[in-house]
Amino acid sequence: MTSVPQSYVPCLRWKQGEYQAVVRSTDEVLDFIVPLIEVADLGYDFEKRAAPRSIDEHLAPVAKRIHDKLGRRRCFLDMKHIAPRERMKDGRHPATHVLDGLRDAAVPAIPTFGLRQEAALFDALRAAARKDGHGVCLRIRLEEVADGQFVQRLKELRSRLGNSTPECDFILDLEAPNFIPVDGFVRLLETLVARLPDLAEWRTLTMMGTSFPATAAEVPRDISAVSRQEWIVYKRLVERLGERGLRPPSFGDYGIAHPALLLQDPRIVKPNATVRYTIDDAWLIAKGKNVRDYKFDQFRDLCRLVVASGRFENAAYSLGDKYIEDCASGSGSTGNLTTWRWVGTNHHLARVVRDISSLSGTSSSP
Repeated sequence: MTSVPQSYVPCLRWKQGEYQAVVRSTDEVLDFIVPLIEVADLGYDFEKRAAPRSIDEHLAPVAKRIHDKLGRRRCFLDMKHIAPRERMKDGRHPATHVLDGLRDAAVPAIPTFGLRQEAALFDALRAAARKDGHGVCLRIRLEEVADGQFVQRLKELRSRLGNSTPECDFILDLEAPNFIPVDGFVRLLETLVARLPDLAEWRTLTMMGTSFPATAAEVPRDISAVSRQEWIVYKRLVERLGERGLRPPSFGDYGIAHPALLLQDPRIVKPNATVRYTIDDAWLIAKGKNVRDYKFDQFRDLCRLVVASGRFENAAYSLGDKYIEDCASGSGSTGNLTTWRWVGTNHHLARVVRDISSLSGTSSSP
């Protein structure tokens, strides 16, 4: 039986729906995951045509919130969405501010670096990494790994960081590629993973990606299944690498979201009611009408569709499952859009942890 790393790396934007999903997860789930936390950008006030708040106000709760929701568990921290020009009122770089706060809270946060990174952010992350001694995470996109100059650029990055391979985590970020045909894509990944320098030496190795729809417009009304291509590809990749005696990566994804950041004017956009429910190799997505015109009572019917699908677990599976069952029965609230993000994410985290645990009976380090 192929040995599968016993860890899961979900990429979370750390907005309210996602961090509420984390804090409502069991210790069994929390001890299994190592989240990649992307600190969200400031957003945009379309009416005032400016950021709705200062960088100090935006980042003030981040470190405390990570500690309060995740505890003193390991996480990866990515600051790439904060604009390069931003500085705190006291002159510090935003990354320095957040990592100082996490250090004070005794959270072992691991700074995340890209192959091409803005200089000031790189310097702030490197300084924090050297102070904390938790190592670094390299998050490298698929097209970068496939590039003919990748090995040289990786060597240069590691030289600038001054970290040895055992102090580095490596995330191969597929983002949201075209996974079809699956067998061809698996062969491509197998080739790229096999060529990674020092494959066996990285502290952790993760493959992250998603096939979640970019917009609700891609999903039909009522209930339908959307294939989790990243999970299907991952299982085949692990099998093929195992046959060659090569190190398999851990699994990572983007939860129940697409990685693209959509800048939408809330005065115009009319989001649809959706319940996102992860099953074996797919998501069940129950989709209603827009909530601005048709309100939230429609979530009761959507939850009933999920419960009656034959793929619903039970109320004891996760707090997200309990919320769906209670809403369907009429004993619980219909919530709001943030509610349904934490409900779906909470179930998803529990489901993926079980999926990974079931994939192999052999436990190994991440």
